[in-house]
Amino acid sequence: MKIQTINKIAACGLERLPANFEVADQMDAPDAILVRSAAMHEMVFPESLLAIGRAGAGVNNIPIDRCTSQGIVVFNTPGANANAVKELVLAGLFLASRKVVQGINWVQGIKENGETVAKDVEKGKSAFVGPEIKGKKLGVIGLGAIGVLVANAAQELGMQVYGYDPYLSVDAAWRLSQFVKHAASAEEIYAECDYITIHVPQNDATKGMINKNTIAQMKDGVRILNFARAGLVNTADMKEALAEGKVACYVVDFPEADVLGVENIVAIPHLGASTPESEDNCACMACDEIADYLLNGNITHSVNFPDVVAPRTAQTRICVLHQNIPAILSRASDIVASRGLNIDQLTSRSRKENSYALLDVQGAVSEELLQEIAAIEGVYRVRAV
Repeated sequence: MKIQTINKIAACGLERLPANFEVADQMDAPDAILVRSAAMHEMVFPESLLAIGRAGAGVNNIPIDRCTSQGIVVFNTPGANANAVKELVLAGLFLASRKVVQGINWVQGIKENGETVAKDVEKGKSAFVGPEIKGKKLGVIGLGAIGVLVANAAQELGMQVYGYDPYLSVDAAWRLSQFVKHAASAEEIYAECDYITIHVPQNDATKGMINKNTIAQMKDGVRILNFARAGLVNTADMKEALAEGKVACYVVDFPEADVLGVENIVAIPHLGASTPESEDNCACMACDEIADYLLNGNITHSVNFPDVVAPRTAQTRICVLHQNIPAILSRASDIVASRGLNIDQLTSRSRKENSYALLDVQGAVSEELLQEIAAIEGVYRVRAV
């Protein structure tokens, strides 16, 4: 198998790949690509490409719809960088309150005052006074891997924490502190909380979710943190709210030109997952996912196809990526049976418009059989492992 790395992938992850896998940053006809933040929307994918492993959670840099239509499974690594982001969010809470960044920048500017610096500091420090976070209300919108850690940590710091997520998973619910108040809606968080941090994916439903209308529902002097995606916040509306004093501070980990130099915006250079531990964790998870898919057909943590993981029960496994429409699997099964092959196990799952099936069969599978299944309308890709 051939694995192309577009960004630098931590060695501890690459070392987990089987010894017979070829890994390089330049190659023809790769079976899989490992990527971090490189933009892939303009890339032309070879027919050989079976999978893309994103060593991180967000996949905005990958053309998901095009990958799906070409039968390319896109993996990400949810939770692998969660602790790193959580720690920076906590730092953001303090930076939003205490004007530490502004104070540091100011004190650097009085270096030339020489012997009077200490006295000038005592006279000028009142400009950077800010509240403590203890006892304040924090709203966490999005209770995935990162949001749950943030909520729990803030509660331990003495904050009153409200959490909202209409898609809260059972696993996340088990990990969430019992002291976190479950908000019934985002509007409840807007109305109640002194600090709001957002941890949701950016999509058509969430883009610009923090805007003039939602900010109007918030408390005066609210402090907003964005360590998820820049596009979740309407920057023009945010700048207007800051100028009016409606928002006291905006901390963002995705600086763009229109937020730089704006008073009370703390722009951090996308450091959320920038720790060696996070990069190692993401690389290891991505490499494990890619190897298991290439060798066994198992899908874990895909963003465009359902997760399907099953132990092998037969000599050969047929992997079928297809649209979620009737009769595809029955037709594929008929084709297998027509070749005198017995299906020991069939595992299939669907997610919205896409499905994935594993057919474990006794005996060798010909290329002609695979081509016949591939010709079924609605099938994206078929292969045998």
